[in-house]
Amino acid sequence: MQDEKEVRAVISDYFEALYYGDVAKFRKVLHPQVRLFSATDGVLVNLDLETYMAMVAGRPSPASRNDPRDEAVLSVEVASPTTAHARVKDMYVPKRFINELSFIKIDGRWQIIAKVWHFSV
Repeated sequence: MQDEKEVRAVISDYFEALYYGDVAKFRKVLHPQVRLFSATDGVLVNLDLETYMAMVAGRPSPASRNDPRDEAVLSVEVASPTTAHARVKDMYVPKRFINELSFIKIDGRWQIIAKVWHFSV
C-alpha cells in the first residue's frame, strides 16, 4: 500500500510538471534514462530525457495559456518491490493523451522509466 501511495505522489508531481511546464519537477519524476514513445501518427517517436526537456522548455505551458486541466489516474499497479505501472490521462490543448507510465524504484525512490502515449484531437 505504501508503494502505491508513493507512485501516486509521483504521478501528482508529473501532472504538475505537465501543467506548469516545470522542467525541474520533470527531472525529479523522470529517471535520467527515461524513454518516451508514441506512434499516434504512424511514425515512431522515441525521445530521451534531454530531447523531451527541450520540448517542454520551448513550448508555452498550459498554465501560461490558462488552459483547463483534465487529468486523471486511470489505474495503478505495483507489480513488485521495484516495478509499477500506471495508466493516466491528461491534455495539452487541443490534444488529449492516454499515457502508459512504467516506474522503477531505485535507492528507495520511484521514478518514471518509460512513457508510451497516444493522443487524439
